[in-house]
Formats: sequence, structure tokens, C-alpha cells
Amino acid sequence: MVNLKPCVALTGAGISAESGIPTFRSKGGLWEKYDPMIYASIETFREDPSKYWIIRGEFIRNYDTYQPNKAHHALAELEKMGIVHHVITQNIDGLHKKAGSRNVTEIHGSLRETYCLQCNKEFIAPHVPEGMPPYCECGGVLKPNTVLFGEQLPEGALETAYHESAACKLMLVIGTSAVVQPAASLPVLAQQKGAKIVEVNIECAFAGADLVLAEKAGIGLSGILEEVKKILG
Repeated sequence: MVNLKPCVALTGAGISAESGIPTFRSKGGLWEKYDPMIYASIETFREDPSKYWIIRGEFIRNYDTYQPNKAHHALAELEKMGIVHHVITQNIDGLHKKAGSRNVTEIHGSLRETYCLQCNKEFIAPHVPEGMPPYCECGGVLKPNTVLFGEQLPEGALETAYHESAACKLMLVIGTSAVVQPAASLPVLAQQKGAKIVEVNIECAFAGADLVLAEKAGIGLSGILEEVKKILG
């Protein structure tokens, strides 16, 4: 049996699909409808921020309607049990924190917070002004606290992600395509440092995984949670 401590989870868009949030690169995903280099790049945002708000405004204004699914809740429970001690997520939906996970690194930021680019006033979803794009009362345009194409990842978040990946003994890779860098390098780093890799994905994305559960995230993680409960009695 693989030693479960310390265990880190790396999650991608697939873990939130069961919450009704579209994935990006899979068939029917967001990037099939919208070119990310147009709708999600920092250069385009500076020229016409309404394009980004077209794809994100509805989610932000309906933020409270999107809820964590059993996969998010399973990770939160595994954290409370002392098994999973950190979640590194590529997702910007904030559902891990909604589910109760406390040690979460959101390497691409979060749609929970929106900031005025002029006065830095913070707006917490779903409470943002109307408009495409919305403006602050000072006249500044609002930008969600997410990393757009062409922007650097938050330095502190990336450092934490590397540290946790290098220190873990087991990494759960869940619902990620494992192609977007630098997140795609984290399982490689963990494995190089001696960690075992367990992937929970409908289709295997990390070729070096020690074990693959070809399931939806909710099914796979619920199964892992039940097995851990049996082991711990």
C-alpha cells in the first residue's frame, strides 16, 4: 500500500466539470467556442476588456449558483483527516475553498475577487457592477484576479506549488490535461523526488502515473475516500 503522507493533489478543469463548469481543451470545451488568444489574453484585455467579460461575466455574476461537487468535498474531507495536506489547482472557480479545503494554492488566481485597475478597490463575486466590462465608481475598469495569457503567474503561488510537489510522497493528479506549463511539470518534479503518482481522469494525461483511475473525479475520489476510511478504521 502506498504511503499516503504527505499527499498533495493537483487539480484541473475536469474536477469541476461535474459542477457544471465547462472545461477548456476537451471536446466542447470553452476554447472551441472562444479563441483564448483573443478572449483571454492580457494584450486583448488592455485593448478591449469586454471580450474577457463576455466569457467570464456570467460566471462571476452567478458565482453563488456554482457549488462544489463530491470530488471537491472528498479532498476537503481527506484534508481534515490529515491525508491530503495541500491542493494545487489550475482552476479559477474557487470551488476547493467553497468545499472547505484550507490549504489551497490557486496558481492561476480566482474569479472570486475582482479589482479596479485604477484604485485597486476589491469586489467579491457575485457582487460586481453591471456592464461589459464593468467599471468602478472611480472610472477604472475591473479585472478579475486571474492570470491571463501573457501574464506571469503569482510568484509566491508558484514557489509554493514547486515546494509542495517536491516534498510530497504521493500526488493525486485529478482532471487535468497535463499540457499547460508550469503545472504540467509538477507531477514530473514530484516523481523525480520519489513520489508516487495516482491519476484520476477519464482519459490518462500523465504517462508516468503509477496508478490510473479512469473515472470521473467525483467517482474516483469518493472511492479513494472510502478506502482511506477503511484503512484508518
